[in-house]
Amino acid sequence: MAARRSPPRERERQRPRDPAAGNDQVHSWTLVTSQALDAAWRVAKGSVTLAVSFLVGTLCYFRRLHLYLGHWLKRWIGYLQRRFKRNLSVEAEVDILSYCAREWKGETPHAKLMRKAYKELFWQRHIKCVRQVRRDNYDALRSVLFQVFSQGLSFPSWMKEKDIAKLPEKLLFSQGCNWIQQYSFGPEKYTGSNVFGKLRKCVELLKTQWTEFSGIKDYHKRGSMCNALFSDAILECKLYEALKFIMLYQVTEAYEQMKTTNVIPSLFRLLFTRETSSDPLSFMMNHLNSVGDTCGLEQIDMFVLGYSLEVKIKVFRLFRFNSRDFEVCYPEESLREWPEVSLLTENDRHYHIPVF
Repeated sequence: MAARRSPPRERERQRPRDPAAGNDQVHSWTLVTSQALDAAWRVAKGSVTLAVSFLVGTLCYFRRLHLYLGHWLKRWIGYLQRRFKRNLSVEAEVDILSYCAREWKGETPHAKLMRKAYKELFWQRHIKCVRQVRRDNYDALRSVLFQVFSQGLSFPSWMKEKDIAKLPEKLLFSQGCNWIQQYSFGPEKYTGSNVFGKLRKCVELLKTQWTEFSGIKDYHKRGSMCNALFSDAILECKLYEALKFIMLYQVTEAYEQMKTTNVIPSLFRLLFTRETSSDPLSFMMNHLNSVGDTCGLEQIDMFVLGYSLEVKIKVFRLFRFNSRDFEVCYPEESLREWPEVSLLTENDRHYHIPVF
């Protein structure tokens, strides 16, 4: 009897599997997966590289834009500050030791001397701040007049007895000083028949401003008015020329007095012993006319200024530290009741205002 034949599925199960075919199938799936991952990585890498490149490019662009805008913004702010900010010829108070450290950093003997002088002012003279004054050939006059106005000082006694606005005509008609027509207004160097009119306007301005400041009792209000006045270069020059003329008037008065009584303050006697200022005309031509133009006040001129305004001008000459000339007063024989203003100088040419 013939044996029974197995069903097809059973025969298939019983048929032995080929191991090589299974390995090929696994390998093919692994290969496909690997290729898919490589492709995905290349796409992702390209996208990331592109994104990074775009981000770097964007950052560089905005950095350049920031620098460009910052440059133009700085220039624009500087322009607006120059256009609208008051150009103060007497700056705000700054700490005196900070100012010294900024200005005198070197290790030269002179720098060391200046640092010692500033420390002396701070610790021994109780000067805590300094107000920088614009460096030009009016700065001595500016430093003194600023303090006269900011302190609200009153007129000198001799000015109260006379109308100072009429002094230019007085010199011409009463004392025959027709040489006054050679008076020079600092850098303007104006001379001519209209000198008297220009001098009168300058002296009238000084009288008006001085009267206004001396009548204000509030210190802060005077300070605000000083800031406004000492930011107007045109008005400033007129005030300084008025001071120069008042000095010339006092020299002329002392010269006339010397011819009659031979009794004059010693500072004028010293002034007239100089060959370049033996009389009022030579004093004007050789000294006053150059003030504001090519030079400032000399020491003897500071004596005349203090005497004319009836103030004691105390000057700390820092370059003379550790000598008897470190602190000087103009004039030396000032009356005790005269008010005092203080200056400091590093070279006898430019002056700043110490603040106690």
